[in-house]
Amino acid sequence: MSNTLGKLFTITSFGESHGGCIGVIVDGCPAGLSLSPADIQKDVDLRRAGFSPASTTREEKDKVEILSGIFNGRTTGAPICMLIKNESIDDTAYDKIKNLLRPGHADFTAHVKYGGFNDRRGGGMFSGRITATFVMAGAVAKKLLSTIGVETLAHTVAIGDIVAKPVPYEQIRQKALKDPLFCADAAASKKMLAAVAAVKKQGDSLGGIIEGVAFNMPVGLGESLFDTLDGDLAKALLAIPAVKGVEFGAGFTAARKKGSENNDPFALKNGKIVTVTNNAGGILGGISNGMPLVVRVAIKPTSSIALEQSTVDTKKMKETTIKVEGRHDACIVPRAVPVISAMMAVVLCDFAMRAGLIPRVLK
Repeated sequence: MSNTLGKLFTITSFGESHGGCIGVIVDGCPAGLSLSPADIQKDVDLRRAGFSPASTTREEKDKVEILSGIFNGRTTGAPICMLIKNESIDDTAYDKIKNLLRPGHADFTAHVKYGGFNDRRGGGMFSGRITATFVMAGAVAKKLLSTIGVETLAHTVAIGDIVAKPVPYEQIRQKALKDPLFCADAAASKKMLAAVAAVKKQGDSLGGIIEGVAFNMPVGLGESLFDTLDGDLAKALLAIPAVKGVEFGAGFTAARKKGSENNDPFALKNGKIVTVTNNAGGILGGISNGMPLVVRVAIKPTSSIALEQSTVDTKKMKETTIKVEGRHDACIVPRAVPVISAMMAVVLCDFAMRAGLIPRVLK
């Protein structure tokens, strides 16, 4: 099993959806970083249930507790242990279907992998709830990245078949963070909200696409051949339970372009080498080229839906049907937005430390 990500700046996630708590241990954080519970809490609050109209009715306070690694408001260099207690736990819906495999979930694979000993309540460690631990770790990483001027953010660019209009990067921060779906296109957001409300009434769900952007990127982050920046980012992003696809820059549209259309010509700007376009998404040869890092992530529709579906009873070994009751998001996309930004920050922080851009002690 591997619940740890990173080489110098590492995160280890623990806990289950309906267990006592969920948490994360951040190891390798330099000493001397100014860090408070409020720094972590503000990011965690962005993914909380109830923040978005599309989210579940399971309301958790998600109060962050920092158990170690901080003294007098500064990181000590020791592992930082953070946790969130699970308080709004309701196992009744899961008791009714404990022998039924939920379509779209990891029930079947986890049952076989762990011999039936896995915690199935709410998906256990495979639940989207564990992404709160990613956000906690990401908040620390973001604070570290700010010391070298790097910033990560994410925004919703599509829900279902509704696609937001492109918005200049400098406007994303101003517009997306004020929108209930984290969408920078207000008109598209309104249509998205209506679509989510409609599908929720039907007992169904929707997926979508999130774009992550990192600004003020240094040149040289990434270790070829097998520790490439895009490779490690893809690995981290695909660890988010709902993610089913990752593309950088032009992504799959590059396959339909000519080389003359897809190549990013080089130019000089204020004595600095830049590219005129950014089809590469800020990464060449697995190494950052100094342009904004752009990644898009496909989020699947929420697997837990109220509609009747075909399944198998693992105890009776018979085919049957299932209706998943309980408290579930009609669309997980908006709650995944801060998670995408957090995981980008975690990976970039690790590579920045490996490149020697962030010292072991901050003064």
